[in-house]
Amino acid sequence: GIVDRLRARFRWFDRVMRAQERYNKCKGDFYAAGITYFTIFALFPLLMVGFSVGGFVLASRPDVLAELEDRIRGAVAGDLGQQLVSLMDEAIASRGTVGAIGLATAAWAGLSWMANLREALSQMWEQRAEKGGFVATKLSDLFALISTFLAMVITVCLSALGDPSLGGGLRVVSVLVSVAISWMLFAWIIARLPRESVSFRSSIQAGLLAAIGFEIFKQAGSIYLQSVVTGPAGATFGSVLGLMVFAYITARLILFATARAATS
Repeated sequence: GIVDRLRARFRWFDRVMRAQERYNKCKGDFYAAGITYFTIFALFPLLMVGFSVGGFVLASRPDVLAELEDRIRGAVAGDLGQQLVSLMDEAIASRGTVGAIGLATAAWAGLSWMANLREALSQMWEQRAEKGGFVATKLSDLFALISTFLAMVITVCLSALGDPSLGGGLRVVSVLVSVAISWMLFAWIIARLPRESVSFRSSIQAGLLAAIGFEIFKQAGSIYLQSVVTGPAGATFGSVLGLMVFAYITARLILFATARAATS
């Protein structure tokens, strides 16, 4: 067939096809869906932590709290406004409990997310090593989670410099820097997050492929969000659906790049 002739003629195309075969054989879509689930699930405890932090800030600033309550009563007249103020006061009073539950749930969801990601990457490398002890495994996942989170924060901060309001030259530079940082991040994820680390040399090309694809998808995602948040339905569901698609495509991109790195 045509595909077989193309694979015989172009080595790069044959490697892409073999990487796709490895991705399918190792259940890449299944693991990408699991990573997406824990990504979305972790948002709710993080929101709880955010509300808790806001409660501590308002409790320490009674003047700001009083002004906020006055604005709520002014915007919502009658008993409904008073009920909203009472609900806010109750939430602030339980800020410690909400924060503790949020932190515990976020830690559990984050470790589950990291464990699923590391297992998926190990499957792409077709590693069959036995797992270590429970405590050692969780500590290793925790260290990997913190390192990955810090690297992602740096990447997102650099990507924010590419705002359309910036000049063309500065925006191009910021995008190139973001791709370079993403390149290092994905190369590190592909080589070091599997249960058995592999050499960086085997992940350099795959990391660059993932970084370029991620940057293209990220720019397209920003255009999507700007187009859907204009209407009421888009403002309600568009960002959630966009986040789910973003997490799923990013997970698939990382796993496919890993499958390509593992394909000789």
